[in-house]
Amino acid sequence: MASILRVDKGFDHSFFKGASCAFGVFDGFHAGHQFMLACAQETAAKNGGKSIALTFDIDPDEIFYPQRLRKLMGNDDRIEALASSGIEAVAVLPFTREFAALSPADFLTSTFNGFAPYALHVGSDFRFGAQAKGTVAELEAWGKAQGARICAHGLKTATGSPITSTRIRHLLAATDVERAQALLGRPYFIRAQVQPGRGEGGAFGFATANLKVEPLMQVLGEGVYAAYVDVCGVRYRAAVSVGVSPMFKDRTDATCEAHILDYEGDLYGKEIKVSFMHFLRPMMSFASQEELINTVMSNIAWVRENL
Repeated sequence: MASILRVDKGFDHSFFKGASCAFGVFDGFHAGHQFMLACAQETAAKNGGKSIALTFDIDPDEIFYPQRLRKLMGNDDRIEALASSGIEAVAVLPFTREFAALSPADFLTSTFNGFAPYALHVGSDFRFGAQAKGTVAELEAWGKAQGARICAHGLKTATGSPITSTRIRHLLAATDVERAQALLGRPYFIRAQVQPGRGEGGAFGFATANLKVEPLMQVLGEGVYAAYVDVCGVRYRAAVSVGVSPMFKDRTDATCEAHILDYEGDLYGKEIKVSFMHFLRPMMSFASQEELINTVMSNIAWVRENL
């Protein structure tokens, strides 16, 4: 696990000298991000310097567009993923309105404080500074003056399709978790705390763990999915409903309900991780309680037989 350093007033910016950095928000830590981190590690190995992931403590859009933002990964998970990537260190920039208001030139001065890295890897669409006015061309001019090599990468699959967090969000919103997984390089997951629910599932024969996912993490399209659920380090199969069933829309505020196969015990208050593997069906209205039970039991049987 890499060390995680906060780039605050006490940070020694000479840490960047001679290093190879990959710079970005890295929302979702998708396959393109993983490639860019690997490039930074390769450059570091050739040059003999440190390999560093440089990122922000939050997604900048959490400040500017919180109502419309939909994130692929929580900040703690994102930074932990960077630290587990094989990189030597993660340098975390506190993102504030004051920092965001800096001109592109001042942004770079504040970030590196005169200690430009040996190499700086970014996506080809990288923008920085106030109103995102700084471009890769400006970054390259700065790099030339500072003696830093700017490596801009077009992040694509082997077939040439672009890998972007936006594209992955669109796939997930369309319930296409398998294509999203191919771009992420791993299953899409959420992490949330189990809350008390309606209490009806047990009577129906399929008790559920009820999760209230905060709006900025509600990326996945409504429907029922086959998933894995991690509870206290143990993995279980699960049938998971995302969204509120029309049958219960006036009786719950849970946005995700997971029936965990073969789990026994009280989950209230525990944090669980739900990894979505397959889309099973859309949300449906049912003519009767019996039809609801038969459909859910069929979904559970599919999970048991196929995961």
